[in-house]
Amino acid sequence: MLRVGSKVACMACRNLVPTRTGVKFRIPLQKLHPLYRAIHHRYYGNTNSQRPPHRTAARYFTSMSRLPMRPPKPGSGGRGYQQKRNFWVGRLVARLLKLRYILLGSAVGGGYTAKKTYEEWKDMLPDFSEYNWVIPDFVWELSEQIDLDKLAKALPEMEEIAKLLPDFDKIGENFTFIKSLLSSGVSLGSEVKGASGLLLLLETSGEPPLKATDASTAASQDDKQYKKSSDKERVDQLQEDLLRTQLKYQRMLERLEKENKELRKVVLQKDDKGIHQRKVKKSLIDLYSEVLDILSDYDANYNTQDHLPRVIVVGDQSAGKTSVLEMIAQARIFPRGSGEMMTRSPVKVTLSEGPHHVALFKDSGREFDLTKEEDLAALRHEIELRMRKSVKEGQTVSCETISLSVKGPGIQRMVLVDLPGVISTVTTGMALDTKETIFSISKAYMQNPNAIILCIQDGSVDAERSIVTDLVSQMDPHGKRTIFVLTKVDLAEKNLASPNRIQQIVEGKLFPMKALGYFAVVTGKGSSGESIDSIKDYEEDFFQNSRLLRDGMLKAHQVTTKNLSLAVSDCFWKMVRESVEQQADVFKASRFNLETEWKNNYPRLRELDRNELYEKAKNEILDEVISLSQVTPQHWEAILQKKLWERVSTHVIENIYLPAAQTMDSGTFNTTVDIKLKQWTDKQLPHKALEVAWETLQEEFARFMAEYKGKDQDDIFDKLKEAVKDESIKRHKWNERAMDSLRVIQHNALEDRSITDKPQWDAAIQFMEQTLQSRLKDTEAVIKDMVGPDWKERWMNWKNRTADQHIRNETKTELERLLKLHDEHTAYLANDEVTTVRKNLEGRAVEVDPVLIKDTWHQLYRRHFLQKALSHCNLCKRGFYYYQRHFVDSELECNDVVLFWRIQRMLVITANTLRQQLTNTEVRRLEKNVKEVLEDFGEDTEKKSQLITGRRVQLAEDLKKVREIQEKLEAFIEALHKEK
Repeated sequence: MLRVGSKVACMACRNLVPTRTGVKFRIPLQKLHPLYRAIHHRYYGNTNSQRPPHRTAARYFTSMSRLPMRPPKPGSGGRGYQQKRNFWVGRLVARLLKLRYILLGSAVGGGYTAKKTYEEWKDMLPDFSEYNWVIPDFVWELSEQIDLDKLAKALPEMEEIAKLLPDFDKIGENFTFIKSLLSSGVSLGSEVKGASGLLLLLETSGEPPLKATDASTAASQDDKQYKKSSDKERVDQLQEDLLRTQLKYQRMLERLEKENKELRKVVLQKDDKGIHQRKVKKSLIDLYSEVLDILSDYDANYNTQDHLPRVIVVGDQSAGKTSVLEMIAQARIFPRGSGEMMTRSPVKVTLSEGPHHVALFKDSGREFDLTKEEDLAALRHEIELRMRKSVKEGQTVSCETISLSVKGPGIQRMVLVDLPGVISTVTTGMALDTKETIFSISKAYMQNPNAIILCIQDGSVDAERSIVTDLVSQMDPHGKRTIFVLTKVDLAEKNLASPNRIQQIVEGKLFPMKALGYFAVVTGKGSSGESIDSIKDYEEDFFQNSRLLRDGMLKAHQVTTKNLSLAVSDCFWKMVRESVEQQADVFKASRFNLETEWKNNYPRLRELDRNELYEKAKNEILDEVISLSQVTPQHWEAILQKKLWERVSTHVIENIYLPAAQTMDSGTFNTTVDIKLKQWTDKQLPHKALEVAWETLQEEFARFMAEYKGKDQDDIFDKLKEAVKDESIKRHKWNERAMDSLRVIQHNALEDRSITDKPQWDAAIQFMEQTLQSRLKDTEAVIKDMVGPDWKERWMNWKNRTADQHIRNETKTELERLLKLHDEHTAYLANDEVTTVRKNLEGRAVEVDPVLIKDTWHQLYRRHFLQKALSHCNLCKRGFYYYQRHFVDSELECNDVVLFWRIQRMLVITANTLRQQLTNTEVRRLEKNVKEVLEDFGEDTEKKSQLITGRRVQLAEDLKKVREIQEKLEAFIEALHKEK
């Protein structure tokens, strides 16, 4: 009928073309006319300026292909001849009905997609005005020569066509008669009234909606011909005509769909190459996906991030939800496992149309070509790695969302979130809270009042084993945003004893859960190596041969993932249009409140978010590390020398000087000193020196980090600086190779006994005197603590001695009497002396232990020795002349001064060596460690959140996010209005 109409129209066009134009047609005009009418007449002849000339996303229509046909049964020759000769009026009426149903876009293809009208087909075609290169030039020349008004007047009026139409009420009565014939065994549906009941009849009978042409022809036959054959043959003949007409129109739709898809792909490829040199803009779905990405990171204080629509894919574990998602995305993009939990974190998939079938992550620039198996394997591996990385130690699933974009020709635009499968039992190897965690993640996504819940149910298992249906019923009790999908229908039909159970499920009668729509799909044979095309073919073949459709248990618009994706996409965009502007207003109000709070609390500060504050703190820390390298050598050496002597002074006095000084002659003194110095240098001194140097570097670094910088100092960085300092010091390892060279330097310094001039001698005496005075002061403090307050403190401050202090004081008095009698006494108290002291104390009624006597003696003798050493030090101040003569013919020997000079010189040389190592090596290595720590902290969002805190930071963060969300929403709304 289309070809006949095209031919008539083309003849009219040919009559309107003047002969003087000289246009030569190399191909018949009737072959060009449909394309010319669809593109040129549609867009150049339309005067409606309010509606945009195109829509950016073309919709594709699909329906069942290769539906089963029964072989035609031979009829009587007279009947066939009678039809051809006497019922030409019926055939004409059937043709007119066919034209009517084509213009109205009736449900001839079956199912959900066939409800689109012809005008919607034209609106959904892309804008070909910018792609004139597709159409030959002579077609545009032809359009200038044809008078469309004359052409329209030449066609008959619709009133004239209506006169030729039959009485539809009588046709309805004929179908009612057929229904009455089959009422005992075959149910054809509800009562049919007129032509409007024709579609209802076909839908309720389980067959796809029928084109009205052949149906009206069959209905227009008179009662005599129906009486000549059996009732069964008439019904069979009617069904064969219905299937034949449907198959014919189905092929036409498939051809148009394929041509539209290929043309759209070519157009997108041309745009992608920049032929028209237009500025590339983000697609509508990409803009929307960016809004959702920002919302997923937004602080939940305002509870606004979950009010924008998404398609939430939920289901029991191994129910096939990932396979459904892959069929919608037209690629095997997810990791697969046999009965094992593979989806360990939510995966947000943004589906959009594009010239090439590719996938990419939000935070990566790599594109995965989904037409290549190696790229598909790499994508699945990357998704699995990201999932495992997002799962914290000790957990099984994570709430961290992985964002993925999939583009390709013919893909429906929407945003889906694949959630971990709901489980009923925690198995070995899982965290104990895995079940509760999955439930909490699912509820968090489904509680969004605008989220579309795609509930996946495994049709191959008992429906009573499902957990997800109860969960969905709790979150959406009225089913206003739930779409139910029954998977593995092929296994269900094969295994179930009663296929009527499948009908109960898809009609919503088996579960208490309610839904907007119910779909049945097949996602392959269960093999991980199946391609998407093979799964589609298998799905179509199954439903073509399934008695679920043939017996009316399922309707055509309820089956195949193609119809499912179209329905979900339509529902998704409907909810987006209804909610996006309301959410934009919510964020506008939030922005106003946050800006008001900032102005009231921080009027003189810039709005720096956490990342900007971190960069500011990073620069300050690096400046402080650079200041560390500017410390003067004199400062380093003074600090190192002082700290090193504090660390080793006790060992020098107690283990070297005192044992050597108690010897009887100078030769023994020098020998003892040399032996002990060598042992000390070989084992302890280099290690002590490096420890001192490392501690000095830490203290100086900490001092610079904590130093107040004036009014620009921001205490908000204190916690961060402390963490950077601790982590940098923890990572820093001192160069141990310097120890060997330091040991040699120290050994050579301590072996030198040559004091070259009087200033060095005086410096050594001063160093010795300061050391001995410090030790004497410490010893007197210890003795005072032992004996308690003296008589003056007891009278003036009302203090008393304890019993132990009283005993020690009496012991001290007795031992001091002994020292006065023996001024040259040795450091050790003989046993008979201990007994004498003890008996003297017992005579004064003081019971004392021998250990206490020896302990008190040690401190008293130490004080006595240090006092004598200080007196000797004063005598040696004029002994440099005798030292130069090696103390020959002199009773004055100052070997102890030489020892302290050797120690002092070792300290100076060691401090100089350590300072060189610090300034040349260690400071630079520490600065490198600080930079590495700052880089690591900069990449760790959680770490920055812990170290840079406060209401000021959170307020700046919220302001930045809200402004960004509002801008993205406004851009999306603008693009959405343009598409309309």
